[in-house]
Amino acid sequence: MTTEASDNAHMQAALGLARRGLGNVAPNPAVGCVLVLNNKVVGRGWTQPGGRPHAETQAILQAGDLAAGATACVTLEPCAHHGETPPCAEALIAAGVKRVVVACEDPDPRVDGGGIQALKAAGIDVTTGVMKTDAIGLNQGFFERVKSGRPMVTVKTATTLDGQIATHAGDSQWITGPIARAHSHGLRATHDAVLIGSGTARTDDPHLTCRLPGMADRSPTRVVIDGRLSTPLTAGLVATATEIPTWLITLEDTDRNRRDAYTAAGVDIIEVGADSGGRPSIPEALKALGTRGITRLLVEAGGRVVAGLFRAGMVDRLVWYHAPLVIGGDGMSAAAAFGVDTLAEAPIFRRTNCVTVGPDLMETYEVSRIST
Repeated sequence: MTTEASDNAHMQAALGLARRGLGNVAPNPAVGCVLVLNNKVVGRGWTQPGGRPHAETQAILQAGDLAAGATACVTLEPCAHHGETPPCAEALIAAGVKRVVVACEDPDPRVDGGGIQALKAAGIDVTTGVMKTDAIGLNQGFFERVKSGRPMVTVKTATTLDGQIATHAGDSQWITGPIARAHSHGLRATHDAVLIGSGTARTDDPHLTCRLPGMADRSPTRVVIDGRLSTPLTAGLVATATEIPTWLITLEDTDRNRRDAYTAAGVDIIEVGADSGGRPSIPEALKALGTRGITRLLVEAGGRVVAGLFRAGMVDRLVWYHAPLVIGGDGMSAAAAFGVDTLAEAPIFRRTNCVTVGPDLMETYEVSRIST
């Protein structure tokens, strides 16, 4: 096997390890590391829950003395700054690795090339850019938060073939089958937070947890956008707020007594300014989530919240479940009107995957152009 082929194979494995941390390491990136000596893997690691320990530290610990002279394949540039743990670049140097293969640079200003420079200064051979596109895509949420201060936004919706999420009477349970619903629970586990609007909170009374066997601890933070504080105090989200972090985004001048009632139930209140329509500002809401460390946000909201995200140009990915049903034009659309008059104004997405989930179809998309 050539060096290039070996690097790609081991980086692919490192990316697989990194995915284990998605939804569980914010505000840190999810990183994987593989240590290879004489064409054999001697150490593997990935970012642990809460962001510590880092992947490189875990791999070095597993490899022990075999780390000396090994090649480290890392999905993100090793950190170079002192935090709760020593820099990973220093750990690799101290372990005596001979070569480091890096998928992509870390945009964090505390790193931003410093880790690679430290490795080279220590005489370690460094190769960069191996499977770079895959590595950036995996940590898009981390990159987006560093760049703009907001999390990556994935809108998940389940519709009929004609794009409806419910009948005109509001009947929506269940459009998709049990396999698709289980798949969507797994999706929650890979995100730091899941967001809905107050309408969905009132109508569906969801718990927004990951209810797959053995994955209850992977439930994301629950977030409700509720400018009028209309979410019932008896709602399941409020009743379980002391068990699973629950945040309510509202306007700055809402009723103090009702706010206190939510707080007493364990709900965190986040204040944001109003948009031109008097609703909580979507950009401010996302910035507030970014400030709190959220890097990957899954949106399971109704048409109005989804429309607000499209209007703000802040939808990065779509996960779209299609059920083999047709409701008709009097149903409820996946997205309400958001001001598109011409096709040139419509956001455009690129399909990245398409799989069957039982009788349903799941498609994933990444934005390629936001509306103008």
